[in-house]
Amino acid sequence: MENQKPRGVLVRPKERLSPRQVQIIDEVSRELLQNPGILCYNREATELFRGAGAFIEEKSSGWKISIPPELIDRALETAPAKITLGAREPGNNLVLDAHEARVRFGSGSETNTWLEVEEKDDKIEFIKSKGSLEKLCTAAHLADNLENLDFFIRCVNVQDKELKNEKRDVHIFTASLNNITKHVQGGLADIEALPDLIKLGQIVAGGKEAFARAPVLSFITCISKSPLQIVNDTTDKHLAIAREGIPLVVSTSPMGGTTAPFDEFGMIAQINAEILASVTLNQLAAPGAPVLYGSVPVRSRLDNLTDMYGAPEFIHYNQDCAQMARHYGLPCYSTAGVGDARVPGIQATAEKMLTITGVPLAGAQYIHYAFGLLDRTSTFSPEQAILDNAHIGMVKAGLTEPDITEKRKGKITEMVREVMASKHQTYIYHLPQPSKEEVYIRYSLEGERGALSTAHQKYREICSKKPQNLPSEIQEEIKAEIPGLLPQIWSKPGNWLK
Repeated sequence: MENQKPRGVLVRPKERLSPRQVQIIDEVSRELLQNPGILCYNREATELFRGAGAFIEEKSSGWKISIPPELIDRALETAPAKITLGAREPGNNLVLDAHEARVRFGSGSETNTWLEVEEKDDKIEFIKSKGSLEKLCTAAHLADNLENLDFFIRCVNVQDKELKNEKRDVHIFTASLNNITKHVQGGLADIEALPDLIKLGQIVAGGKEAFARAPVLSFITCISKSPLQIVNDTTDKHLAIAREGIPLVVSTSPMGGTTAPFDEFGMIAQINAEILASVTLNQLAAPGAPVLYGSVPVRSRLDNLTDMYGAPEFIHYNQDCAQMARHYGLPCYSTAGVGDARVPGIQATAEKMLTITGVPLAGAQYIHYAFGLLDRTSTFSPEQAILDNAHIGMVKAGLTEPDITEKRKGKITEMVREVMASKHQTYIYHLPQPSKEEVYIRYSLEGERGALSTAHQKYREICSKKPQNLPSEIQEEIKAEIPGLLPQIWSKPGNWLK
């Protein structure tokens, strides 16, 4: 496995910001964290900041915290630059290195609507339904078969009536891990579920030590409420996860024009301040805990104040954040591939390709929301995920660095001389053998009835494939160690399809 090619594509990052602009944003973010500071509604977090030397002022509903720059510096010194995210299949492990701009793409967003394509009488219809554990199993199985998807974040809100809230997290992670051999990440709804999830991860990984080396599951928390606030309940989860040493995304998602400045400078200064505050708290709770710089900046529609993902400003925001993360030596969790369109089509393709091509140029190591999302983040479409997989494959090929080296100089000149000395004077005989190397990138969804129809047929083909479920002995161990799991999490993907 040591010689296996790592997932993701290595890029030479575009730096939208000059070194002085990076410094200016850092200076403004630090000034904001001192004045006006952060409003905090969690007592334990407040005491951690107080004990580290922050200035605390009590308010009617919480505390105002002024974070000195040296506290931020200490946190950045202990936060690791390299984080391993494990997977059931070791070849799918991800090593996120803040100093290596290797870009990966994954899914995300707990959507309420599942949208499928149905073909009737040479017409395409769109069928909507609610999310369920069975559909989550299908989504994970689908993701396992998308070669350009590097990690899995649940993309459907499970709404099974039998599912109790206290078991929700365990069901989501178990259903996911049972149907995918790639890394699984998600939020934590109930802090009481954390011990069971750790137990689940250890069973799947093959023990405590294996899970510690390469955890097969990780978490996302959003303790920041923009502008510049730390919430209560999510912070409790954040602190508990950090102390367990499990990789954690500290995510914040301000909306330009409503909860953050619309202006690029103001947006980046504020979101950077919020992330720095979250990272600092994370390291105060557990120095050295693995933490990702989680930036999800969006802009508001000024007519109805909803969020917009298919806008050019979205690219600028995310490119800037990736550069700031690299400046601090933190792996970056970023965003691309969301469409404002409600159904698959030219609008969805244009909006998605705008960000899928633009955001990765900045070299963020971990890009979520990239597969299947429509209507912002409220709808997941399996056919759209297959379309996105094809488009991301082309983007990855376009991002590949040129293979121009000293070592190859002689081979190139020899080839040209050989062709010029031949009777045919063509390079056709010097093309790579298709069985050994791809000759060119072709659109993988070509078909007489169009790409969407081809994607639909491919979706059905994937559903008919046998999933790579956990071994039966592992399933039985999970059932014994974590009782009360619903049978739906072991269901066959796509079993409702005719």
